[in-house]
Amino acid sequence: MKALFLLLAVFPGLALAQATPRIIETFQVGPTVYVRALAVEPARGALWVGTSAGLNEVDLESGKLRSTFTRRDGLASEQVFALAIDAQGYKWIGTGAGGASRYKEDGKSGSENNRSGSFKTYFPMHGLADYRVFSFAQDARGAMWMGTLAGASRLDRASGKFTTYARQLVNEWVYGLAVDPKGRVWFATEGGVSMFDGKAWRAWTQADGLGAPRAERGNYILAVHAGKDGAIWAGTWGGGAARFDGERWTSLTTKDGLAGNIVYSIAQEADGTLWFGTDAGLSWYDGKKLSSLGPKEGLPGPNVFALAAAPKGEVWAGARGAVVRLARR
Repeated sequence: MKALFLLLAVFPGLALAQATPRIIETFQVGPTVYVRALAVEPARGALWVGTSAGLNEVDLESGKLRSTFTRRDGLASEQVFALAIDAQGYKWIGTGAGGASRYKEDGKSGSENNRSGSFKTYFPMHGLADYRVFSFAQDARGAMWMGTLAGASRLDRASGKFTTYARQLVNEWVYGLAVDPKGRVWFATEGGVSMFDGKAWRAWTQADGLGAPRAERGNYILAVHAGKDGAIWAGTWGGGAARFDGERWTSLTTKDGLAGNIVYSIAQEADGTLWFGTDAGLSWYDGKKLSSLGPKEGLPGPNVFALAAAPKGEVWAGARGAVVRLARR
């Protein structure tokens, strides 16, 4: 993709409360292009957009495209499934078949559409568990965890060596990663949720109350998020959004007002508001009430695969064909 085309979607006739989010802009990326990863970089005022056609850097203020990256620029693969920005400003890009790439600007001027910088790519030959990388998380020691379809790999930045964990996990297909304030690493897998505290491993499945009890694929966890209040949230396939308070799991489903029971993505704003991207729209939760919006309110489709909270009370959501920008106005 060489450009993002701006389509302004404004609803002037709606009488919305000041704190109610609304879609203010929609950025088209192509009808067959999927947006599966988003990451906000406040220091650069940038939104990074991972799509099935490459990586894009967008200006947060204007919404204008800054840069586009494909394999010709050094990206491992155009099929981007995961994005993260570490404490040093490196961008980590997980792909569906090309391993993991790391990118950092070098401060020099690049081509017309691209900034100048360098890519480093990690493959199984370097120690990465698998070519398919679906999630990242940086731990308290600065190491980068990578969730793959053959376990979770931890890259020690000082030595450059990988350590992979597979049999320790409840399932080796790792879709989501999160590090909580205590430094514990949480893993969303196809067989439940695992946790590693640096010494011991623990796991939870549907039998432990994870997800709705009647969900057909209740152990299939697509996302995990460490909440600001210390709780752990898990996005399930068919069981809604599950919350762990340290002792037990509880769930929010469509019966509680959640848009859909398949939860692909989770994000949280600075004020604690949680957002859930589902198979039937977008929901937000203030700790007491769930509210939702869908295609009727301007979403490009029912499936919301990626979410990112940005400064100034804005949230970005990725779907098939577009990225939408929401704000509380």
